[in-house]
Amino acid sequence: MWANLSVRKRVRRSKMKTAQEKLKRRAQRVRRRLKKNATGQPRLSVYRSSKNISAQIIDDSKGITLVSASTLEKDLRKSKGTDVAAAMVIGKLIGERAKKAGVEQVVFDRGGYLYHGRVKALAEAAREAGLKF
Repeated sequence: MWANLSVRKRVRRSKMKTAQEKLKRRAQRVRRRLKKNATGQPRLSVYRSSKNISAQIIDDSKGITLVSASTLEKDLRKSKGTDVAAAMVIGKLIGERAKKAGVEQVVFDRGGYLYHGRVKALAEAAREAGLKF
């Protein structure tokens, strides 16, 4: 009986998903919903790590990145990239660069991240800079 129980635990543990697998799965779910609703609009994709945040506007029909901004850029490296203020700077920057590139309407792709904290700050700053989504 005890041997059988340990086998069940092993099986259960092997089926557990890692945090990265869960994040990837959530991101795929979000992207699938965006593709249903987006009508040829570029998407504003957000990547958030523990130390930095970056955003890029991608034209999926052509498969190219139109505009990007990140806390890893030389101008922004001096400021700490882990807080909400840095995310707001990136959102404002991506909005300004998008305007220069002629992009006004985008679809917001939050990846697998919650719309909260740094991701929300980036989105709101991009809206204030003139992007519509």
